[in-house]
Amino acid sequence: MFKNVAELVELCETEGIQISEAMIRQEMEVKERSREEIYNQMERNLTVMEEAVEKGLQGVQSVSGLTGGDAVLIQQYMQNHEPLSGQIVMDAVSKAVATNEVNAAMGTICATPTAGSAGCVPGTLFAVKNKLNPTREQMVRYLFTSGAFGFVVANNASISGAEGGCQAEVGSAAGMAAAAIVEMAGGTPSQSAEAMAITLKNMLGLVCDPVAGLVEVPCVKRNAMGASNAVVAADMALAGVTSRIPCDEVIDAMYRIGQTMPVALRETAQGGLAATPTGRELEAKIYGINLTK
Repeated sequence: MFKNVAELVELCETEGIQISEAMIRQEMEVKERSREEIYNQMERNLTVMEEAVEKGLQGVQSVSGLTGGDAVLIQQYMQNHEPLSGQIVMDAVSKAVATNEVNAAMGTICATPTAGSAGCVPGTLFAVKNKLNPTREQMVRYLFTSGAFGFVVANNASISGAEGGCQAEVGSAAGMAAAAIVEMAGGTPSQSAEAMAITLKNMLGLVCDPVAGLVEVPCVKRNAMGASNAVVAADMALAGVTSRIPCDEVIDAMYRIGQTMPVALRETAQGGLAATPTGRELEAKIYGINLTK
């Protein structure tokens, strides 16, 4: 059993196992289920993610009209131009956006760790898949690795935008993705922890300010940025770059920042982008509010 990242890394290094394996064993112990049952459930999650990405890349539109079609635009751009930020980063961005557009369109997604941040993990997974050519098992293990870090954040801080701002949602999701990329690319458990720390500390303070209270604007594009952050942080960790602040301390800092964040910036749609003139106009349009009264 592990409670924090330090314990997780120590466990993996002592026993010579991957983070994904540590998470599988913990799930077996906590849920009192067999390895096969735990694995099969995660593989079903992988299938849900795969289907959501594919659906989003075909083009979807939300009921509100606020989001939809951007994943298609990005893919078209990639086909006709050489992206300045590179194929993998933009592919991860498009697939993260695709997932969240499906969520906004009331489609089926897998919360990782929440619905509003569901694009980062699958977006990066299906982007690096084309580079690393993983087996199906390695893809499932990718999800266990991300889940291990999500488990730590959820139990030591928060994954809720209402409680800790978007840093707790997209920030956590991006960190989870970065750690999983590292393991799939052959990195060490320690490097996965560094990738998580690098990612999360660069998303500290990110507010949750959904326009009209809907998980669409700016949520969808924040998943895009989270996915790109994850890919870059993973590369940095694989290069040997470390975070001067340990991962567990970064997670604790994120929690403390969230606790001091004004209520208006924690999923209430009272501040930030939601409170801009355009944000209020969109809210009024969606809900039929007369702003002149």
